[in-house]
Order: sequence, then structure tokens, then C-alpha cells
Amino acid sequence: MPSLFRFLTVLAVIGGIFYGVIFTLANFVSPKPREMIVTIPADKFLKR
Repeated sequence: MPSLFRFLTVLAVIGGIFYGVIFTLANFVSPKPREMIVTIPADKFLKR
């Protein structure tokens, strides 16, 4: 039984670290806005 508790503790610590990294990236890293140009072929506009 102690090995199960150790396994669950390790999983909880890894999950907490993962959650912390995701939280940090979401709140403290801001993306750089830039212009985006997409060329659409003319045949996409033709009705069939």
C-alpha cells in the first residue's frame, strides 16, 4: 500500500508542476500580434 501512495504523490507533484507551467505561460507570456495574409484561389468563390 505505501508504494501506491508514493505513486499517487509522484503523479500529483508532476500534475502540479504541469499545471503551474501552463498557468505561467497563459498569464505571463503575451503573444506578439502580427499581420496575416492568406491567398484564396478564385475557384473557391465559384458556385457549383
